[in-house]
Amino acid sequence: MTRKVATVFGGSGFVGQSVVGRLARAGYVVRVAGRTARLAATLRMLGDVGQVVPVVASIMDEAGCVAALEGCDLAINLVGILSPRGPATFEAIHVEGAARVARLAACAGVERLIHVSALGADVSSPSAYARSKAEGECAVTRAMPGAVIIRPSLIFGVGGPFPAMFARMARFMPVVPVFGAATRFQPVWVGDVAEGMLRLATDGSMAGAVFEFGGPRIMTMRQIVAWSARWAGHPRPLFEVPRWLANAQAGVLEHLPGKVLTRDQVRLLYVDNVVAPGARTIEMLGITPAPMDLILG
Repeated sequence: MTRKVATVFGGSGFVGQSVVGRLARAGYVVRVAGRTARLAATLRMLGDVGQVVPVVASIMDEAGCVAALEGCDLAINLVGILSPRGPATFEAIHVEGAARVARLAACAGVERLIHVSALGADVSSPSAYARSKAEGECAVTRAMPGAVIIRPSLIFGVGGPFPAMFARMARFMPVVPVFGAATRFQPVWVGDVAEGMLRLATDGSMAGAVFEFGGPRIMTMRQIVAWSARWAGHPRPLFEVPRWLANAQAGVLEHLPGKVLTRDQVRLLYVDNVVAPGARTIEMLGITPAPMDLILG
């Protein structure tokens, strides 16, 4: 029997590794598409010999995307950025790149496309990031109306940036700054996100649906940072950074290499990031989301 083929754009990242592993275990041949094959090559061990295949294909490259999608049954776009760098702008990645993948997937006869956006995507958002995510959703739907959109909240997991980033801050700082302390989030485990994608990939009745993935508990940023510090074994006093000071700091930091914090990110940090009432949720896929305490201990 011929195996189904899945192409995962951005598959070498934190979320991508979980997605690729689940697809491989489900029997897919998985093409891990990215700007280089080096990072993707480390994922070969997630499948049998020849089952996980690195492919050089940036979502900004038409020819690369065409090759990556040829003969593919399922496409998943995980590519996203938190701040623009050079030609990799929000417009280029979240809108034009997302539209390119959807358009070429439709032309290639791909059965299913799953596009990962973000909770809080909104064309009227004060954040350029969130606006571009919403515009990307519209572009994907126009190109491939049957595409499934997933909007996850803050994604956590072992080996991921969260809660490791806050844990490092607690380790080296006597007092940990908290930006957007009262803003609410709904952290969701990366394993549940990946499992949700697998279930959506095999359920044709969900074509064109929009899902919002959140975990079982709503937490403020202050609670998240405090939890992360305790988890790391370095409980610390917290300093709630006033918004005016956060903007001032971001105005400097966004011009430094690495862009640790930008003013656009500060805008985003003051908008709640929780599943909307009436939205399609991860529970509707038969998944009971795991809390951070259970996964990270």
